[in-house]
Amino acid sequence: MSSDLFNTSEHEVFRDTVRKFAEEELAPRAREFDEMGRIDKSLFKRMGDLGLLGLRYDPEWGGSGLDWSFSTVLFEELGRCDNAGVTMGISVQTDMATPSLHQFGSDDLKAQYLAPAIAGEMVAAIAVTEPDAGSDVAGIKTRAVRDGDDWVINGSKIYITNAATADWLCLLAVTDPDAGYGGFTQIVVPTDAPGFRYDLLDKIGNWGSDTGQLFFEDLRVPIANTIGDIGRGFQQQMMQFQDERLVACVSTVAGSKRLWERTKEYCEQRVLFGKPLSKMQVTQFKFVEMLTQLTAARELTYACVRKRVAGEDATQEISMAKIFCGRTSRMVADECIQLHGGYGYMKDCVAGRAFVDSRLVSIGGGADETMIHYLAKMLGF
Repeated sequence: MSSDLFNTSEHEVFRDTVRKFAEEELAPRAREFDEMGRIDKSLFKRMGDLGLLGLRYDPEWGGSGLDWSFSTVLFEELGRCDNAGVTMGISVQTDMATPSLHQFGSDDLKAQYLAPAIAGEMVAAIAVTEPDAGSDVAGIKTRAVRDGDDWVINGSKIYITNAATADWLCLLAVTDPDAGYGGFTQIVVPTDAPGFRYDLLDKIGNWGSDTGQLFFEDLRVPIANTIGDIGRGFQQQMMQFQDERLVACVSTVAGSKRLWERTKEYCEQRVLFGKPLSKMQVTQFKFVEMLTQLTAARELTYACVRKRVAGEDATQEISMAKIFCGRTSRMVADECIQLHGGYGYMKDCVAGRAFVDSRLVSIGGGADETMIHYLAKMLGF
């Protein structure tokens, strides 16, 4: 990393803290989390105690008041846990469900929901995607109708990470179907409210996090649970997506680099035709090509981080990085599973896990095709 932004003494102390946590408390339990199908909630509390869940948030609410360079270090080191599902569940808490609440929520909402999330005492989830509306966020149909001092919510969401674990949701709902992009509102929905239920979904990868479909039937929450202004939910959600996409790039590149390192170790030990697999030219070429792609993905991601630290708009670069990092992670996972041979096809092999996990990066948080569509518009097409 460049010393001007990432390698201060404060960053190094922080990096050591996160690395120790990932290697000692997450990595040894990677398979256990897969079998559980979710993260042990006690780990959120542990991360809260370590100050890892509110790095960029105001100290008033328990945050650390730091910048994106520290979030970058956090998710680079969490990538060492060798379980993308766990990393994703954590990132939902830090960079998908809470940014809008921190930026736009009332003090009462922050005290009730944000501060406990930063402390790890509550787990949060982001509820946007629906059965008929994924990357097309404007197509959502879940309705919130005002009734006195309450919102009455009906509808469903799908592919929601932390579905079974969450204590509250950052929900995007239609509050005025005739107002176009001005007809959406973000609302905090506690999952213990009557009228809420979920069904878990069976994924092909990212087994270490729980994903489900959510249902809302005449669920009531106070109007005071509105995040920001009524009718500004779509715009707020678009801003929140930038945090989600950037942290996905950081964690994806870090996880892929970790896979590269572990595969290199395997090839140095695996003897084939009388010599280590790593001594074969075809193997060496594969490693060089993978590292070239990973380095390019990392530097593009760092460029996005630098713009965010400087307070500049990085929407275009983040969209490009998400496309490139997702495709790079798939290429690396494919090459690494091939280099592991038959063992790579086993569930307990890190390459096999990465092969199925990496496919999600180009789908979740805005599919590649949606990113390309947005970028074409930005470029004037």
